[in-house]
Amino acid sequence: MSASFSWTVLLATSALCFSIKFLGHSVPERWIANPRLQRINALIPIALLSALVVAQGLVTKSHVVIDHRLAGLIVAVVALIARAPFPVVVVAAAVTSAAVYHWR
Repeated sequence: MSASFSWTVLLATSALCFSIKFLGHSVPERWIANPRLQRINALIPIALLSALVVAQGLVTKSHVVIDHRLAGLIVAVVALIARAPFPVVVVAAAVTSAAVYHWR
């Protein structure tokens, strides 16, 4: 990939991001105040984070893989359901994932 192509892609992406942000600020207030839109908008981060967790926890390249990451993810979910503090959730998931990886 040439340097000029990289710069072109970078500048085009920056312009697109700026345009999207500008359009977001240009949306009329009455559209944003719609209760249905607010409910949908509240669920978007949850859906994106869930997709990211699944993609990072169960997929390698283009294949679904069951490995040590799934064990850590299960422990994290159990800790969250038990209402453990966030640092405890992270440490428990990391320790579980490392233990399963080590003894695998």
